[in-house]
Amino acid sequence: MDLFEYMRQQKKDEESPLASRMRPTTLEEVVGQQHIVGKDKLLYRAIKADKLSSIIFYGPPGTGKTTLAKVIANTTSAEFMQINATSAGKKDMEEVVAQAKDNQGMYGRKTILFIDEIHRFNKGQQDYLLPFVEDGTIILIGATTENPYFEVNSALLSRSVIFELQKLSADDLKELILRAINDTEKGLGSFHATIDDDALEFLANVANGDARAVLTAVELGVLTTERSEDGLIHITIDVASECIQKRVVSYDKNGDNHYDTISAFIKSVRGSDPDAAVYYLARMLYAGEDIKFIARRMMILASEDIGNADPMALTVATSASLAIERIGMPEAQIILSQAATYLASAPKSNAAYEAIGSAMACVKETKTPPIPTHLQDAHYKSAEKLGHGIGYKYAHAYPKHYVKQQYLPDGLTDRKFYEPTDNGYEKKIREYFDWIHESNQESE
Repeated sequence: MDLFEYMRQQKKDEESPLASRMRPTTLEEVVGQQHIVGKDKLLYRAIKADKLSSIIFYGPPGTGKTTLAKVIANTTSAEFMQINATSAGKKDMEEVVAQAKDNQGMYGRKTILFIDEIHRFNKGQQDYLLPFVEDGTIILIGATTENPYFEVNSALLSRSVIFELQKLSADDLKELILRAINDTEKGLGSFHATIDDDALEFLANVANGDARAVLTAVELGVLTTERSEDGLIHITIDVASECIQKRVVSYDKNGDNHYDTISAFIKSVRGSDPDAAVYYLARMLYAGEDIKFIARRMMILASEDIGNADPMALTVATSASLAIERIGMPEAQIILSQAATYLASAPKSNAAYEAIGSAMACVKETKTPPIPTHLQDAHYKSAEKLGHGIGYKYAHAYPKHYVKQQYLPDGLTDRKFYEPTDNGYEKKIREYFDWIHESNQESE
């Protein structure tokens, strides 16, 4: 490296964004992702021992995929090379492979190739890497925001260990913010800035687990806020809101606003008001509410407040819950909106809720009578001697697949737990029960 290149690199390091300057250089500096970089975890041990195999980091933006690659670069004895799949072509890969072969043949040194946005490579580009990964010419580290099982060749996947990174928690982001404000070497410590508690809480919540976004907002706030009379730069809630372009919403995830808003959302869906439902959904999403929490509540509601009036409601809610975990924000808000408006528009019934409540009370309050003998299991040894299963009538052997038979235990035969309503599909269920009742009367 000549003098001019050295000066250029120095200037670049000094003027690079805060998120770049604050990147950890050691595993001990990494915040979050303890499920993969904790001291007893495979990746931690592999990095420390410098015994990496090919790996793929998969997770949302700002969760530390590139950071972990940089940590590996700083700790490995192997040659570390980096390309970005959004701009690199086959020629770039050929140069890397040629260099890797030289490293291996001339110096006995391994080569680690970090490919950012690896899902951007087409099948042909990914196939080109395969033989060199397989024979150990290069150790691949891929980073992607997309599900690798859909975007990366199966042959490449089978030769790699996949580590899924999770969104950073609010506590993780708070630690990063405070570290950035106080760090005098890589951070903003020389500016003598301070951040109010409510501003810290706000930024950590609305950043939605994205470290890059929150550090960018902090840097903007410090660099554009005038120093106060006490000589300090104060990052207030208003400054934080302006810097991350998010309006402050009165919403405390652990306080009354959290419970009041989800309550209003549930009651709006139950009350068949899709407009109110989607409004309260938007309030929760805007404030950074956990989308999995919202989805769980909708699954409960689908059974408790809709039930068999629309049996598809639970399917829609469950599918939405699975989809949002795969898709993530911001697109997950569309899926949640579809599910919420469907549930709000569906016919309502709490019959399933009432049925299990009544049945649970019955079990709790009464002695447990024996199961009718003809319903007991007839398949195990000695069952026939005990009379188990004898006299059971197989419903499918009778017209319309129904035959009158005792199912509840003696003493409970007149109890009714499930009372279908006249709403939606439950009207058909009630009509079916009316037919059963008439059939029973005719057979008596």
